[in-house]
Amino acid sequence: MSLTARGLDAVRGLADPIQLDEVEDIYLPLSRLLRLYFEASAGLRETVGAFLGQEIRPAPFIIAVAGSVAVGKSTTARLLQALIRQWPQQPHTELVTTDNFLYPNAVLEERGLMNRKGFPESYDRRALLRFVQQVRAGAAEVTAPVYSHVAYDIVPGQRQTVQRPDVLILEGINVLQPARAGALALADFFDFSVYVDARTEHIRRWFLSRLHALRDTAFNDPQSPFRELTKVSLGEVDAFGTNVWKTINEVNLVENIQPTRARATLVLHKGADHSVTRVRLRRF
Repeated sequence: MSLTARGLDAVRGLADPIQLDEVEDIYLPLSRLLRLYFEASAGLRETVGAFLGQEIRPAPFIIAVAGSVAVGKSTTARLLQALIRQWPQQPHTELVTTDNFLYPNAVLEERGLMNRKGFPESYDRRALLRFVQQVRAGAAEVTAPVYSHVAYDIVPGQRQTVQRPDVLILEGINVLQPARAGALALADFFDFSVYVDARTEHIRRWFLSRLHALRDTAFNDPQSPFRELTKVSLGEVDAFGTNVWKTINEVNLVENIQPTRARATLVLHKGADHSVTRVRLRRF
């Protein structure tokens, strides 16, 4: 493994305790498995092309990473990106978060959805699906909006550009949501999907721990709408976080996120200490 402690620090999420030995035990083998899928997809494309008597243009290999708020899916996605870039092929690998496709706060306010932020209806699903379709089709350049976790909103006029990646990692809490009858789902374009799982009580504790970390860092930014939390006691922060968890995040987890777990190719289950204790791979 060539990933260093400094490299791990660069991808580690806030308050995420992941260590190099876990990367070597869990995520490096997962990267190797993904490489097998990646190479097999290229072989299948060549075989089908030979059968049709024509050359089939390469399409990006798309990996989805799903799971609850605070479960560590962002760290998982960034870690996989770092490991995939070290494959012998050195594939051009892009990471996009579905947070970029949340409606702006002004739209959410207008539609009465601010307390449903993160629920399926708070995303511009058409724009997200169109983005993935265009990347999959090999468009020379595709852009996406940019979401700021500091400002807690879409950044006006800013775009993320994706240019014909070999591998696209799409990370978000609702990426495995099924489509309405007769419609396409994002999952129809995925070559592999990972669901990061844990017991609800453990995720709640990690959410509160991350809230403490944010109170000491990002919430001090003048753009943050949560600056008031830096002026109150930890008990008041916990009360705020517990209310948010119970009324928003846990509801979304139980109603929308957990039901998609069975759709994933692979499930990483974490124990109370945030480390992966079980890996479940769906058989063909």
